[in-house]
Amino acid sequence: MPAQDNDASSSPLTLQTLKKRSDFLRVQSAGTKWVSRSLILEAVAGKEGQVRYGITVSRRVSLSAVLRNRIKRRLRALADEILPQAAREGADYVLIGRPETATRTYAALQNDLKWCLDRLGYGKGTDKGMNKDSAS
Repeated sequence: MPAQDNDASSSPLTLQTLKKRSDFLRVQSAGTKWVSRSLILEAVAGKEGQVRYGITVSRRVSLSAVLRNRIKRRLRALADEILPQAAREGADYVLIGRPETATRTYAALQNDLKWCLDRLGYGKGTDKGMNKDSAS
């Protein structure tokens, strides 16, 4: 049984979700944003040792709740697949759905999210997003 606990600690980052409106507003106001064709990614430094993400799709994207929920499901699957490997520990992310999120291929969505992470500097291999104060 202890071997399973060791396996869990060596696995990729575990994701937690942002649930409070105040968390979403903090990411929006204090974070940085990058817009791609199919999604908008906002990121900000969060609690050390955690990777948290939230998903939002406004009514401006579609008046149809069915379509908005489909976009949220696609973004959730995308985040669950990409963020454990590519996200930086100690960051909060908000993925915002756009109309093209519903129709774009899943491979293109993956590329868009990875591209946004790299451009923002909140990917695992980049330093510019998390260490702004220490770089100067």
